[in-house]
Amino acid sequence: MGVIAKQSIRGTIVTYIGAAISIITTFCVMTRFLTAEEIGLSRVLVDAGTLFIGLAQLGTTASIIRFYPYFKTEDKRDHGFFFWTLVIPLIGFIAVAAVFMLLRTEITDMFSEKSALFVDYFYYVMPLAFFMLYQTVFETNSNVRMRVVFPRAVREVVIRVLLLVMYLMYSFKWFSLDGFVISLCGIYAIAALLNIVYLFATGRVSLKPDMGFLRENRELVRRYLLYTGFLILSALASAFAPLISNFFVSAKMGLNYAGIFYIAVNMAAMVCIPSRSMNAIASPELSQTYKDNDAEQRERLLKRVSSNLFLIGSFILLAIWVNIDLIYHILPNGETYATARQTVLLLSISQLLLSTFSIALLAINYSRYYYFSLICSAILTACTIILNNTLIPLYGMNGAAAANCLSYAVFFVCVLIVTRVFLKTTPLSKSHLKTLVVAVAVAVLNEVAVRMLPDMNIWLSSVLRSVVLLGSFAAAAWVWKISDDVNNYIKRIDNKE
Repeated sequence: MGVIAKQSIRGTIVTYIGAAISIITTFCVMTRFLTAEEIGLSRVLVDAGTLFIGLAQLGTTASIIRFYPYFKTEDKRDHGFFFWTLVIPLIGFIAVAAVFMLLRTEITDMFSEKSALFVDYFYYVMPLAFFMLYQTVFETNSNVRMRVVFPRAVREVVIRVLLLVMYLMYSFKWFSLDGFVISLCGIYAIAALLNIVYLFATGRVSLKPDMGFLRENRELVRRYLLYTGFLILSALASAFAPLISNFFVSAKMGLNYAGIFYIAVNMAAMVCIPSRSMNAIASPELSQTYKDNDAEQRERLLKRVSSNLFLIGSFILLAIWVNIDLIYHILPNGETYATARQTVLLLSISQLLLSTFSIALLAINYSRYYYFSLICSAILTACTIILNNTLIPLYGMNGAAAANCLSYAVFFVCVLIVTRVFLKTTPLSKSHLKTLVVAVAVAVLNEVAVRMLPDMNIWLSSVLRSVVLLGSFAAAAWVWKISDDVNNYIKRIDNKE
């Protein structure tokens, strides 16, 4: 865990810098200067691009992590592996783009009534998706080479700074809505360019394929193609599920509500931030345990990563919920967005589930039982579609958030069953139970405090509850020794001082 902890901490610091920029963008610019419809448009375009690349990458992201240990050399080169990670997604992009164009009428018909603005910018999804695709491919190539911080900085800081500049320029009428959408595509083009320049600067990648190595390792090539081919099917199920709620809100309720929902999603996404860095580092380590057939190290890795993320994620979720009224109070046009108060809570719980148990899904993907991820993803997709279609007409945005939360709950129950039955391991430990007890106790105390002091000044109430309740959570975690990693890290900081 030494390398994982060090890189994760650095990556998390970078991610939180990006989160701070995102907060400034959301609180001070987007909700002040943009309409909910314009916010919804930018969100739907990015979500459409994300769905597009989920299909177009043909499982490349998981394949890179799964097979890089078999291609890397002692001098840290890769037998031309990088070349194939560029070619395969390009084939996928061309194929998905063709299908995208063939289904243009069917797709635009879904949005024409409530979200006509998206229809006007339908064709911009493809260039946006292309740059997002290769930004992701380059970032994953850096991650497996244990170079996490720079690509993380590009994703979390550079992109968000450029987005902030774009929103400001649009707010001050420096360009039209057309220029706004073109700039959005350009930002991801810059991110992809920065990542590939960084990769070549490390001197560890080459565009020259090593055909001799492939001829000598035909069985490895066969396994790679089989794994990648399977993941194409899995991507069809899993890439769509996380974005369904956003699309359903846009199509059934309109871009105005999509914008409000997007702000709620942004708040909830804070819960999952630590997992982005930790999983980026843990993934190659996890893949290596399969190559080395080290089941004990694998189980230790699963438990420690999952329990740490559950502890940190629970703290962040409580911090958001304790201060939710203050957040909407200081948010420009907050009365418009405060209708999503309960939505934030439900989405935050979804993000906590995703943060805590995504490492278990990675364990399945890198194992010889990887085909079970397709079954789990199919269940996730089916639940998400059925629940969104059922709950949004009844409860609006809260219904979409509830559908998201319930779908992830079912999904990760299936994932945990597979890890227990087939991998003979589990990410669950006593630390999860301890964290749950403390988190529930703090949540209950918060509700009691809110009901007992209904007329207290909102600033004073939030500050007092944050200090007392979140301080109690941290103290309980320390005294109960829920996480050795967190305790040891704090001790090291103390010793340095």
